[in-house]
Formats: sequence, structure tokens, C-alpha cells
Amino acid sequence: MAYYVYIIQSQVDGSFYKGYTETPKQRLAQHNNKESQYTSAKTPWSLVYLEEMSSKKEALIREKNLKKASKERIQALILHPKNIVDQFK
Repeated sequence: MAYYVYIIQSQVDGSFYKGYTETPKQRLAQHNNKESQYTSAKTPWSLVYLEEMSSKKEALIREKNLKKASKERIQALILHPKNIVDQFK
């Protein structure tokens, strides 16, 4: 089973939210359906970054690392070749 670390961007104010999931499309839908307390006020959201991880532990460590990332680092990640977001659109 694959785990994914993702970054979504609010179309309201451009802010980012980072998380992990097993089902990227479903998780994005949950954010946009206001099923997440932390993201409900800034819908709609767009999936801008997705990275596949081999284990839940690896995904959680990566998510924690991304939560500390600067806006500049996030923007660089979005352009990085390891971003597989296009496979899920």
C-alpha cells in the first residue's frame, strides 16, 4: 500500500496545507467538502504537490518536515520532478 504526502493550496488566499493520505483524490474532496476543521474556512483547495512514500512512518516523517517548510521551499517542491501531482489530475 502506498502513502502520499500532499500539499494543497487555498484558492482564496494562496495559503498551503500539508498532510498525508492513502487516497489523494478522496482527501482533496474531503478538504473541499469542508470535512476538515483546519481547512474548511479557505475552500476551495487545489492539489499542488504529491509525493509517494513506501510506508506510513516515512510519510508521517516527511509530513512533519514539510510543515516546517518556508513558502519558498514549498514553491520549489511544486516544480521539482518528484512531484507526481499530474498523475492524479
